[in-house]
Amino acid sequence: MRATEKRTLIGINAGISLAHVGNYIYLPILVPTLAAAHSGFWAGFVIFLTYVGRLLSTFFYEGVTARLGNRNGVIVGVLIEAFAIGLMGFVSGIPLFSVLAFFVGFGSGMSFPGLKNIIGKFSEEYRPKAFASFQMACQLGLLGGAMLGGVFAGVDLRVLFTVVFALFLVYCLAAFSMIPVDLEDRPEEATPLFSAAVLKGLRVGGGAQYFLLSSVFWVLAVTFFVGMPLHMSEFVPEWFPSVPFWITGVALLVLQFPTFKFMIKRFEPGHVMAVGFGSVFAAHMLFGAGRSATWVVIGCVIVVFGDILFTPSFDLWVSKKMPKDRLAKAMGAMHFFRSFGNMVGSLTAGLLFDLAIKAGIPGLNWYIAGAVALLCALFSMVNANRETAGKRVTGVVAEPRAEPVES
Repeated sequence: MRATEKRTLIGINAGISLAHVGNYIYLPILVPTLAAAHSGFWAGFVIFLTYVGRLLSTFFYEGVTARLGNRNGVIVGVLIEAFAIGLMGFVSGIPLFSVLAFFVGFGSGMSFPGLKNIIGKFSEEYRPKAFASFQMACQLGLLGGAMLGGVFAGVDLRVLFTVVFALFLVYCLAAFSMIPVDLEDRPEEATPLFSAAVLKGLRVGGGAQYFLLSSVFWVLAVTFFVGMPLHMSEFVPEWFPSVPFWITGVALLVLQFPTFKFMIKRFEPGHVMAVGFGSVFAAHMLFGAGRSATWVVIGCVIVVFGDILFTPSFDLWVSKKMPKDRLAKAMGAMHFFRSFGNMVGSLTAGLLFDLAIKAGIPGLNWYIAGAVALLCALFSMVNANRETAGKRVTGVVAEPRAEPVES
């Protein structure tokens, strides 16, 4: 890996890791706090507004990148997110939390695809390792934040959110000092500040189905993210709500690189995605049927294979299909569908939890989400088989599958 790319990747990974530390310190505390004061629906609604912000930012992303460049666009997004989070410690009530949550999401929607866009411009042979390490950095931050969250249980919210605000400022400093100013492959200055044309990133290689599947995957991911703290408060009250995120974080640290390396070397991206969805299905069935601490642990170990397999496979597929000068549009499209999925999942997770409790059918929320995951696994497998068969019929030789390499 070239020295510039290595330094850039260190800055990106350090920043995104700190962001996840901050998010997983406060969110597992905020969600059950809002649910206890209001309901599962209102807790999910506040998280829902973060994804509304992320979705809207999709239409500004390319225009901001055209004017500021990747690095500066990332920095502006991080600052917006930081100040919105910091203010959360000094407000009360669903309306004010909702407004700030919107700006948290809007800032994240500017910075997150910007980081992936930068990685997508790395040398092709190093992209798999870079995307996998990016995912690993996210999970390291998740684990650190979940563990630190226990320290802040019962702490005044002003202290909690001030600490998270400080972490995001360090994230901003890492981006400023280690990511080079982006002077190459910038969009034309005529690019409008607001544009829905980002969705044209879908028009690549007939792969729209993967973008749609990614949206459903993120519905399921945020169902776990929002639903698990509610589940723990109701069925496993002896454990702190963020314990499941400790488990998933440790499992990802151990399994991320060897699992993804093994799978992407041997199978098409669609097949790898199908296995990821299958693991989400199995985990959700366990959460619904067991509900005790033991089943939570087993399910959390299984559910991580969704993140391990789906996310980097999809990132790699897009980076290989798209030319560098269209990566900003493609990453914006990816973020649109991720945000839409997160938005739907955060709203429905609270509703499904309330429905399961009121209907007297514990685990119903997990069964419904698991059924969706199973359908996606089957669809992804069938679609991947069709693509493979098409290559054989037309005589097209598949490109060698990229394998993560050691730097």
